[in-house]
Amino acid sequence: MHHPIQRRRLLRNGLQAGVSLSLASLLPQARACEYFSPHLRITHPYTRATQPGETSIAVTMKFDEVTRADRLVGVQTPVAEGAEIGGLLARPTVDFMIPEGEETWLREDRSYLRLVGLKHPLQVARTYPMTLLFEHGGPVPATLNIDYARFL
Repeated sequence: MHHPIQRRRLLRNGLQAGVSLSLASLLPQARACEYFSPHLRITHPYTRATQPGETSIAVTMKFDEVTRADRLVGVQTPVAEGAEIGGLLARPTVDFMIPEGEETWLREDRSYLRLVGLKHPLQVARTYPMTLLFEHGGPVPATLNIDYARFL
């Protein structure tokens, strides 16, 4: 039989583990390449590898599970000096509306996020830190994946 102090420790540890598991089941379950603000999910920010001398690159990502309209208003990453919106809604700043209840994409055939002033080539299979800044959701740490090589 366990000593009363040992019994209390065992009971306390068991209760803490049970509470932790219960709380974890209530939170959104993140999968690889998913990031969450309080109002939306960001899925798989990625781009292609770059060649030496390239100064900008288009980044693709999806926004969904949007419970409150928000705006992507900034991006910070150590691989680039800045960012802007390219494509259909091109502008020299990051200002991208994400409507409530819809799936929205930043991708090359529409509007996309462009990293400008690249500081070095981006290599296939590498990942780089990136922080997405939202008007209402605040900063969201994410990872930029370099998924494929450039096709000539």
